[in-house]
Amino acid sequence: MTIALYLDDQELRTFDAVVEAIDGDAVRLDRTAFYATGGGQPHDIGQLTWEGGQAVVTNVGKAGAEIWHTLDGPLPPIGAAVTGVVDWDRRHQLMRTHTAMHILCGVIWNEYQVPVTGGNMEPLKARMDFEFDPLPDGFARRVEALINAEIDADRPIRVSAVPRDTAVEDADLIRTKVNLIPASVREIRVVDIVGLDKQADGGTHVASTGEVGRVRITKTESKGKGNKRIRLEID
Repeated sequence: MTIALYLDDQELRTFDAVVEAIDGDAVRLDRTAFYATGGGQPHDIGQLTWEGGQAVVTNVGKAGAEIWHTLDGPLPPIGAAVTGVVDWDRRHQLMRTHTAMHILCGVIWNEYQVPVTGGNMEPLKARMDFEFDPLPDGFARRVEALINAEIDADRPIRVSAVPRDTAVEDADLIRTKVNLIPASVREIRVVDIVGLDKQADGGTHVASTGEVGRVRITKTESKGKGNKRIRLEID
């Protein structure tokens, strides 16, 4: 099991760890601040250094409870003490983007009571799908204004671990289908944009909505009956 340091400290940029295993060009560490691809959020990149060596982290993925780091360069030996440095510019862009997606979810739920069905992101760009059929008139302009009003409000964002039994009884979390999380998970990580949106989520986010920047709705698309796609970009 790899300790995912980013779950408790999203601002952590540098960390120390020990190499526990090697598989091809990938290493498993006992702990990491590199985000592993999941929940629509791409992996982090950065560097690993150790005595006598250095390599670029090009990919980070999960295999069960293990997190593996693909390296471009030499591999540290098993048991080596390493220092990891996250590419912070890219990570922070992803944090801003992920938070913007949560704001979009909250705005649409509060305005239209329509749930999200999927999404994906890259730095400063994202798409999300919702159960609209059809989109209301003037939708893009209205939603863009509401998102940026929430950013101007600079709402605090709180991350907490909630017992599963409590989480499945929370009406706000029920709408985000927290009940679909495997029963083996006894604590649910909750991201709460205070007063706007609350979701079970394992990704990284900024500390308040004001940190996101200005959001533009760049396109809306129909992906079939009852499924409409919204694309956004962040300045």
